[in-house]
Amino acid sequence: MPEGPEIRRMVDEIGSAVAGRTAETVMFAFERFKSFEPLLAGRQVTSVEARGKAVLVFLAATDEDGPWCVYSHNQLYGKWMIGPSDREPATNRQLRFAILGAEKAARLYSASDIRLVRPDELDQVDYLVRLGPDPLNQVVSVDDLLAVFEDRRFRGRNLSGLLLDQAFIAGIGNYLRSEILFEARLAPDTRPRDLDDVERRRLAEAILRMLQRAYTLKGVTNDPERAERLKRHGWTFGQRRHMVFNRESQVCHECDGPIVKTAMASRRLYFCPSCQQRGHVKR
Repeated sequence: MPEGPEIRRMVDEIGSAVAGRTAETVMFAFERFKSFEPLLAGRQVTSVEARGKAVLVFLAATDEDGPWCVYSHNQLYGKWMIGPSDREPATNRQLRFAILGAEKAARLYSASDIRLVRPDELDQVDYLVRLGPDPLNQVVSVDDLLAVFEDRRFRGRNLSGLLLDQAFIAGIGNYLRSEILFEARLAPDTRPRDLDDVERRRLAEAILRMLQRAYTLKGVTNDPERAERLKRHGWTFGQRRHMVFNRESQVCHECDGPIVKTAMASRRLYFCPSCQQRGHVKR
């Protein structure tokens, strides 16, 4: 499943194709929305936004009707494709929703969670209501995250599972979980209530830094200078992309010890036993 940075970059692409333009054609695969196709066609796409791992496409009001929002969640198999309006991409996926402009189109394939909602009723969508702070799509500070760490719902849970909970922090998935814990130099079984003030702040800063880095660098979470150096040395994108994730038994970039793979919260997690100890501060 794409994580927050991938969803945000996808939203940037969708917005570049259709935002601020007229939706000449709107298509839904689901019968319950078919009657809305002519109602929505001809409206301007006012904006495209991400909320956690959901995509929101906003359509302007008309003189006869108010604005609408198409909510979608890719889940495991959904995929947006951008291309010319007059030519569908070659794919075996099933088209679920599409907005066709005069020149470009945004088409959503294989997703099953698609809803048509009035913008002022988005607070009734269960997924959106449960979302925690969303650093890639909201203004979220270190202090905001420090307050979340103290929430009674979260402070006693292991970070290995907590970082995957979208009610805790929105947009974090499996690769970011491993990278955030390594950047913060915290063991996976650490709980927020176990942390001292310095460690809490280090965790908050790591969350903000890793989300933004993965978004800006298209999935790269490794230190940018190190990643560039490794590239010059012939490392492939996959080899130089992450600090610990997917690097089982390889050498840690910081201490030269081996990276370990384990399973926590039913998903694979990677960490450095040497670096991720209490009191170990990044060099």
